[in-house]
Amino acid sequence: MIDPSAELDSSVAVGAYSLIGPHVKIAAGTKVGPHCVIEGHTTIGRDNTFFQFSSIGAANQDKKYAGEPTTLVIGDRNTIREFCTLNVGTVQDRGETTLGNDNWIMAYCHLAHDVVIGNECVLANNATLAGHVQVGDHVTIGGLTGILQRMRIGDHAMIGFQAHVAQDVPPFMTVDGNPLAARAVNVVGLKRRDFSTERIAVIRQIYKLLYRSGHTLDEAKTAIAALKGTDGGAADGDIDNMLTFLAASTRGIVR
Repeated sequence: MIDPSAELDSSVAVGAYSLIGPHVKIAAGTKVGPHCVIEGHTTIGRDNTFFQFSSIGAANQDKKYAGEPTTLVIGDRNTIREFCTLNVGTVQDRGETTLGNDNWIMAYCHLAHDVVIGNECVLANNATLAGHVQVGDHVTIGGLTGILQRMRIGDHAMIGFQAHVAQDVPPFMTVDGNPLAARAVNVVGLKRRDFSTERIAVIRQIYKLLYRSGHTLDEAKTAIAALKGTDGGAADGDIDNMLTFLAASTRGIVR
């Protein structure tokens, strides 16, 4: 059932018993499986795949929500598996929930209001992101993980299975356990993304300064900044990434 006001490219495929509402826009090549509901002010890019029983663009679960025309924006080439729920934003924040490009969202995942997810992320089964969570690029979130509202996850981070995330997770780190703790650099992920040996070596130093040196956070930030220019400056962008992330953290980082 497709509302006549919905805007679907002629190449969009819609499975049996799916419902698409009046304010939905879907670009070329996207496939919507059977028994899906896509509603709200939802814009979907190219070549996405929605498996059966997903709920996309529904009213958010914020008790203050009064039906304002907030939005959900989904980029290109995402895969969204069974029983996922992606809600629209709220006027108390940016008014938009955003999923970038080339993400792999496994079954039963939940993206609450005003969540922002970057590009090329993996959310394993039952990952649950509360409102206002921000996730960078190339992030892996383990199954059955819950992320508290307003947390930030840095680029290239990896969160282990069944984690409870109640503080920011810095870029490049692998965190797991209960209570959650930083364990190491996400070396496997960095190698898969063609980080050079030199860049990884500097990121390992950043990890040691943050977690193994005994420094306060301010002392660690000063020491991390001093790494710029080492090894020919190959990792200067990574150092800036970390310092920018730490400067914006208001909830503290996983220790």
